Amino acid sequence: MPATTSEGRVSIGKLILIPALITLAITAIRLVGELQHWNPTLFNPAAGGGGALVGITWLVPIFGIYFAVRLCGAGAGPERVGRVFLFVLLAIIIMVAGIAIVSVMKLQPAVVGAVGAVSALVSILIMAKPWPPLFKTLLAYGYAARIPVAILMLFAIHGKWGTHYDAAPPGELSEMSWLAEWLRYGAIPQLIGWIAFTIIVGSLFGAITAALMKRSKTREHAATAS
Repeated sequence: MPATTSEGRVSIGKLILIPALITLAITAIRLVGELQHWNPTLFNPAAGGGGALVGITWLVPIFGIYFAVRLCGAGAGPERVGRVFLFVLLAIIIMVAGIAIVSVMKLQPAVVGAVGAVSALVSILIMAKPWPPLFKTLLAYGYAARIPVAILMLFAIHGKWGTHYDAAPPGELSEMSWLAEWLRYGAIPQLIGWIAFTIIVGSLFGAITAALMKRSKTREHAATAS
């Protein structure tokens, strides 16, 4: 049964509880794997940790589908699925435009970070429009997933643990304090950039799920009517 309040509204806290706990567990497992130097294919300690099979990025589409199923089942689906796709496309264009701007103009690293953060924030605000219940759920889940990572990176960067949580991008690290390094490579990306990713990608898979569920219901009604 969908997690709802006594007024029939979806309880976001209950809806994201299990996904958040799963995400936290995977974050802990990944940290242990990197500290223990386990298989780098599973636990990549390089900057960004890209491609590691054990990670929380892969959970976003899965939980985007899960949240959509639960919301639609509780009667909190999108008014127009097509509108969700259009806003996802618009958010992606804004994010890509931000990347293109910093790539062409060869801006200072601090400015590059600022442009990326602004484009991510704009994308987040845009995605609040087409399907508010899913947006609020993904926003809550995103922070439930990323705040622990940001805190973890604070300690990792300060202690130089040798994991992807404290590895700065090659060629970008200049003389700065560990706190400034955390703000630039940890806090801002985790609490803004990755939140935008979670909402955009989660909304895309959520919209696909909602469209398929709507199509299935239409077929069921047609079959019943005939």
